[in-house]
Amino acid sequence: MSEKIGRRSFVEKLGEIGMAGALIGSFPWLEACSSGTGKLVAGEKTRIGVIGPGSRGQYHINHLLNIPEAEIVALCDNYDVNLKAASAMVPGARLYTDYRKLLEDPQVDSVVIATPLYLHYEMAVAAFEAGKNVYCEKAMAYDISQCHDLYLRGTSSGKVFFIGQQRLFDPKYLKAMSDVRSGKYGPVVNVRNHWFRNADWRRPVPSPELERHINWRLYREYSRGLMTELACHQIQNGTSALGMIPEKVVGSGSIIHWKDGREVFDNVAVIYTFPGGVNMTFESVISNKHFGMGEFILCKDATIDLPGSRVYFEQPAPKSGMRQMIADIEKGIFSNSAFAGTSWSAETALADSGVTIMPEAEGDGSFEIMQAFCRSSITGIQPENILREAYYGSVFSLLGDEALLNGRVMTLQEDFLV
Repeated sequence: MSEKIGRRSFVEKLGEIGMAGALIGSFPWLEACSSGTGKLVAGEKTRIGVIGPGSRGQYHINHLLNIPEAEIVALCDNYDVNLKAASAMVPGARLYTDYRKLLEDPQVDSVVIATPLYLHYEMAVAAFEAGKNVYCEKAMAYDISQCHDLYLRGTSSGKVFFIGQQRLFDPKYLKAMSDVRSGKYGPVVNVRNHWFRNADWRRPVPSPELERHINWRLYREYSRGLMTELACHQIQNGTSALGMIPEKVVGSGSIIHWKDGREVFDNVAVIYTFPGGVNMTFESVISNKHFGMGEFILCKDATIDLPGSRVYFEQPAPKSGMRQMIADIEKGIFSNSAFAGTSWSAETALADSGVTIMPEAEGDGSFEIMQAFCRSSITGIQPENILREAYYGSVFSLLGDEALLNGRVMTLQEDFLV
């Protein structure tokens, strides 16, 4: 199959190679972007108001402008620079500086909330009260109690509620998770996640009084730092692969390099332990980018590189006799030390080049999740399980931050289970 899988129709393309039914069975929220749902809503649009069209909001606008089921009718931001930039992208949209006025607009059916974390809860609550469908950026809310209340409000509102966990719609991840859950690679024994950067995470500030408004991610009053901005994407890897939630989390964080007045950690390391003892790690440092971003599911028989869409087998396919002999010589098997045996030798990573899981797939699920939201807003059907998956992604990133702050093992209270 030489044609690449387009971002707009990956479920349809999966159907052509016999995978769509299996994936929708395992991940039922994919029905929202299936060919059947697309035909059902053909020619219809949901009228969208974007609240917070900054960098992430404008990213969503770019997608929405290419989604047939979407019509952007309103924009809201209290920072004029962002509002003007977004207005240039959508010249016909009505402009607001108060999100409550946008929510009063009867021409708005659905809202996309892409504001700083501390505003998610109040804006989403107000949107439900105004009778709007809601797409809210991750993390879901600033603390666990807010997430839980928002989950209950969303499920009882009669409206559609999506959280921006785009990997729930990334075909590479979904195919890999489906294979892992099927036992294809043996039982899961570990999950490793890391996200390394080398930048201060600051944005230019035109005037000192705008420091906290623009660089909100650096201050505890508005942000939960690396755990909600980065880890929130990756925490789902363990819950999805194992089909369960962690029992406990412990971690450590500090400010080791960017000592510039920020209040959130610039490096973190957390360990989540699941029932049965499997551990999942998340590490992030923003003063060294060598290792970049990585997400790995370690099974007994293979390691799955999720962003790389490759699987590395513990027992790779055998090489030809000549190639194996050359490899053995290179590894020193025929040297004196190898024949005599060493008292200790370092373990080295396997040199297996791996196998591509899904070579035709494109994108990271961002387009698909937004199109699914638009289609669901039109049908009024909340996709099964998607909110629960996103809820736990947010809740356990927040619990990890609590473990960093408290310096002790944290568990999720039973009252917050859904």
